[in-house]
Amino acid sequence: MTDASAASRFRPAWLLLAAALVIYHIGLVFWGLVPNLVSRPLHLVFILPWVFIYGAKTWARLVSGAVLAGAGVLAALWIAVSHDALSDQYGFLENRFQIGIAVVLLVCVVEAARRAIGWPLPLVAVAALAYALLGQHIPGEFGHSGTPLKSFLGTMTIAEGGIWGSLTAVSVGVVSIFVIFGAVLNAGEAGQGFMNAAAAAAGHLKGGAAKVSVISSALFGSISGSASANVASTGAITLPAMVRLGYPKRLAGAVEAVASSGGQIMPPLMGAGAFVMVELTGVPYTGIMAAAVLPAVLYFFAVWVGINAYASRFDLRGIDRDDRPPGRDVLITSAFFLVPFTVLLWGMFGGGFTPQYAACLAILAGAVLLVFGRGGVCSPERIAQRLFSALLNAARQIAMIASIIFCASIIIGVLSITGLGVKITSLILSGSGGMLWPTLLLTAMACLVLGMEVPTTAAYVICVSVAGPALIQQGLEPLQAHLFVFWFALLSTITPPVCGAVFIAAGMIEENWIKVALTAMALGVGLYVIPLGMIANPNVLRIAEDPMMAIFAFLRLALGLWMLSYGLIAVRAVLPKLALGAAGIAAAMSGVWL
Repeated sequence: MTDASAASRFRPAWLLLAAALVIYHIGLVFWGLVPNLVSRPLHLVFILPWVFIYGAKTWARLVSGAVLAGAGVLAALWIAVSHDALSDQYGFLENRFQIGIAVVLLVCVVEAARRAIGWPLPLVAVAALAYALLGQHIPGEFGHSGTPLKSFLGTMTIAEGGIWGSLTAVSVGVVSIFVIFGAVLNAGEAGQGFMNAAAAAAGHLKGGAAKVSVISSALFGSISGSASANVASTGAITLPAMVRLGYPKRLAGAVEAVASSGGQIMPPLMGAGAFVMVELTGVPYTGIMAAAVLPAVLYFFAVWVGINAYASRFDLRGIDRDDRPPGRDVLITSAFFLVPFTVLLWGMFGGGFTPQYAACLAILAGAVLLVFGRGGVCSPERIAQRLFSALLNAARQIAMIASIIFCASIIIGVLSITGLGVKITSLILSGSGGMLWPTLLLTAMACLVLGMEVPTTAAYVICVSVAGPALIQQGLEPLQAHLFVFWFALLSTITPPVCGAVFIAAGMIEENWIKVALTAMALGVGLYVIPLGMIANPNVLRIAEDPMMAIFAFLRLALGLWMLSYGLIAVRAVLPKLALGAAGIAAAMSGVWL
């Protein structure tokens, strides 16, 4: 059995299930409040078939997936139906049947994450569960006094302290809506609109093909939320174009990997991590967008400087006029992403709606645009194809992200119930001698190591849960600490040994991945420096509160990044390279002593 046969054999049923999933999540936004122990278990009900059955490649995997999906769906439905009675139990299981329900839910959540993203995160979740159940046998301060089985399992599965916790609320109410928004845009002409707008803006410049990749990847990545998906989509167009214009393959692959990674930090959407940050910090989504915009611009500024340096070294020309899209095409295709984005931003800032309500309005606008193409109204077959693509992609992406969040919720629940999070925070503080910068270094190393094994959002959630309190105790504002961790959770996309965006770009371009990775690290040097610059220059996050000071901090960081990037790439002599690099770091970190 192939993935195609498992998915296509019952294609109408999958389309109906995808439509039900989309209608359910949009309906939660429009139709009012639903009890948490109803909306969140139903979220699990909808995603389990997509994780366990849709992508099955063998009969064994299909059968085992069907059994697990069936058991998980029935258990989650029982929670939803019994929510009134369960609320009176205060997280304590009353009988063996309820214990069985709890075990089934935990097993399904862990296995769903394993099938979606591999072993690392589920292994951490299993280790956390083992610690919760057996930690009383661990001597010393890292042991705990023990948790009764019925109380622990109940807190994790029939109350809001485990898999139905606040992270799941974000997945249900916000992340799913924006994933649907991205799927609707991608099903239509928005992706081509991004490419055309980027080509018109930068195609004529020196190194124009690389700059087109940067702009288009920033635009596309802001809605895809995945560096790997961004490389695979925009890279299919930009990578051949760069090679055709004589770009070294290692540079072409590095440009796409670095630009695609930056999409996750580019407002307005920033992938799923921004919405999780809303829940964990209590800062409104618009506040997080405002704080993130200048650092994101700095990141792409550093990439731009690096491309200019490489363009001078290799004499890279722009895209020929005949190969650039005509103005009419740019204008028409740009409307396919400008209209939904305008509706989204108007809803949040002009209409005063919640981000998820504004996103629902933008989804409706994007759905209307699926009817049209560059040449006018599409054929009914083309419209149906786009609609089906949007539904299926939305369902699969929601299921993947939800499986990560459910599994991460187990870890967060254990940290809270056992007090392990507080103990790890104390360990970090003692290991750093109570000083901020050693604490930042330890946190950055933890983010890099963990990010090599799990997706960015999961790495961010776990790292900020254990290291965030330590950073805040050192005097950082909560949003500052969270953005620092979130940025460093991205390092693994371009940093060896596990660098997903680099692997995909290198494979598409047929170049040695180590060469691509080294070039990507040089181009993406801002990813390593800007998080530290946000700590040294906290005003760069305060564009909404103090625009003048924010711009001043932005210019200091921009100067430092220019010197660092230019010295790293354009200067060949060792001593001048070191001098410019040191001066760049000093300028970027100048807020420490100013």
